[in-house]
Amino acid sequence: MSIAPAPIASSPTATVPTAADVAGPMPRGFYRLIAAQFCSALADNALLIVTIALLQARGLPGWLAPMLKFSSTLSYVLLAPWVGPLADAVPKARLMAWTNGLKAVALLGLMLGLNPLLCFGLLGCGAAAYAPAKYGLVTELVPAQRLVAANGWIEVSVVGAVLLGTVLGGLLVSDAAQGFATSVMAWLSPPHALWPALALLLMVYGGSGLLNLGLPDSGARYPAASRRPSQLLKEFVAANSLLWRDPLGGLSLAVTTLFWGVGATLQFAVLRWAVDALGLSLSQAATLQAAVAVGVVFGAAAAGRFIALAQARRVLPVGIVLGLGIALAAGLPSRTAALPMLALIGAIGGLLVVPMNALLQHRGQQLLSAGRSIAVQNFNENLSILLMLAGYAGLLALDIQILPLMRLLGCVTAMLVLLLMLRQRLRPMPAAAPEPDAARPQPAR
Repeated sequence: MSIAPAPIASSPTATVPTAADVAGPMPRGFYRLIAAQFCSALADNALLIVTIALLQARGLPGWLAPMLKFSSTLSYVLLAPWVGPLADAVPKARLMAWTNGLKAVALLGLMLGLNPLLCFGLLGCGAAAYAPAKYGLVTELVPAQRLVAANGWIEVSVVGAVLLGTVLGGLLVSDAAQGFATSVMAWLSPPHALWPALALLLMVYGGSGLLNLGLPDSGARYPAASRRPSQLLKEFVAANSLLWRDPLGGLSLAVTTLFWGVGATLQFAVLRWAVDALGLSLSQAATLQAAVAVGVVFGAAAAGRFIALAQARRVLPVGIVLGLGIALAAGLPSRTAALPMLALIGAIGGLLVVPMNALLQHRGQQLLSAGRSIAVQNFNENLSILLMLAGYAGLLALDIQILPLMRLLGCVTAMLVLLLMLRQRLRPMPAAAPEPDAARPQPAR
């Protein structure tokens, strides 16, 4: 595979999408895709809360909780060279349905008492293949001028799933729910009292799979990839290097990589902070995660509505505000004070990541292909998650208090975004203009 950068369009007329481009209807099947990935993400996030409760019921140490995310995320990193070509080689809707089946198998493993880290590793394998198929299909179906709006829809639905999934998980592990389960099935021991919750999530995965099977084929076709794993690995390394070296691709990839690493760490830090500093139960702590998710929904919706692809780089300063907000939130004294602050942090995050994600998808497709570019993106973002979660789990194992950890996380985030802004000023940047849709992959004849 020869990997060479495509030219960056810089025509002034290309930077200003028409009203029809910005406000027209989404292509056929787009909203069904949103519904399918909403169901899958809903089950993923509820399952995380339920599995943390399962760890507690089994008397396992608390530092294993972030290792659940670590285990699933490791699959994204290890499988990245192969899932991109796989997503380009088969109909993406069919692949998404298959991966939901793999997630269901992982959930059944939890019900049968298998090692939770092993089950989450299998869950991660399904998610690693799902992501390039989902985002690749969006990039193929949606015109370039509407990618920010499409990503706004995706981010709102994903974060809505995080919100509802976290709340659902909190409800499923509440004393009332587990008491009801044991009263109906008196033979259930404490760990098995979570079986009804796992069975419900299994049905949600099934619903997502059925929605995926009804998605349209975009018609985009790509050259056949090598069947040799070593050659695919070599091509992936070249693709990764190409995207990082590109001015627009490298900038947007750096921002999204930082954002998702920080976001994954914050997900666990907020739970720990709520329990240790605010004295909340796990079920109550889940509502603080929900506040972040509500904020992201509003921030993502605003970005999709008001920010064009050509303006994506203008949101960088909000990343500094995001980091400072995380550092300040650590000192809040109560749940009442924390809820609005965490919602604001979420809104700032949504406003930052949606335009950057759209810019990265657009430029990645120009340089590579829909599936390969998303696989590169997932590799870097999830490697960031792995490293940050490993560091977070290690610091917890050393009995470092959660308050200084959250302040450190916020300050490092603000500093890194500031460095990216300074680097952008020193490095010439082309206009973030979408190329004509004629450059997009065309249906096979």
